[in-house]
Amino acid sequence: MSKIALITDSSCDLTQEIIKKYNIKVAPLRIIYKDKEYIDRVNIQPKEVYDRLSQEIPTTSMPSMQDIDDLFTAAEDEGCTHVIAITISSGLSGTFNTFKLVSDQHHNLTTFVFDSKTLSAGLGAVVAKCGELIAYGKSFEEIVNLLPSIKERVLVYYVVETLEYLKKGGRIGRVAGTIGDLLKLKPIISVDDDGKYFTYAKVRGRKQSISKLADIAKDVLAAGKAEVYILQGGAMEEGQLLYEAFVGRENISAIHFTDISPALGVHTGPGLLGIIMLKEG
Repeated sequence: MSKIALITDSSCDLTQEIIKKYNIKVAPLRIIYKDKEYIDRVNIQPKEVYDRLSQEIPTTSMPSMQDIDDLFTAAEDEGCTHVIAITISSGLSGTFNTFKLVSDQHHNLTTFVFDSKTLSAGLGAVVAKCGELIAYGKSFEEIVNLLPSIKERVLVYYVVETLEYLKKGGRIGRVAGTIGDLLKLKPIISVDDDGKYFTYAKVRGRKQSISKLADIAKDVLAAGKAEVYILQGGAMEEGQLLYEAFVGRENISAIHFTDISPALGVHTGPGLLGIIMLKEG
């Protein structure tokens, strides 16, 4: 009998409820300050990062090889024969390559490492769907073959208060910064096929950007059913209002409300609101 382990990284932004439900193993990213290194969501939480940004903007790093190796070893110890590992976009992090290197050292496991080409709950949506398929008893081969089509159904849209943190972290991609700041333009940011950021739309002002974000999601839902993830980073009140605006809407198969991980929060700064959708296949 085959037994499949499911592994991802902490940028997936899944709730603890979903992580426990599908027994997902999570490799934590790192947040590095001048005087100390923290483990994403283990000994530092999102609010702590935002509260300290005015004093110091930390750097981040992908999960350590040891952390990833420990998860593969744990899978072996639990009697797993196969591993499906799904990572943050290789266009934004070296995590995918590190997972590949570690998986090559575990010869007793048949492993497939999948580059989600997305991040946050976009990654989380793919991971959760994979967990669901494992729970349904789908085979390793069946799930591996389905992953590309699941990823194709994921839509990611978010707004930030300022582009300053994306620029400082070198994650700006094809999102224009300086001119937009001067004109008070707020881009709706999405992720392209290479897993890098780009400007999906431009709106003037914070209020209009949130309204546009909601309108984009409503248009998607008007076309068919989707699972919805509402995200906030240092914008709890606005996030709660956005979540409440979507609860009970037609064509939502499930809805979740969560915050982005501290490691992602470093690069977006406070004021992030996002809507991630997994369209039904």
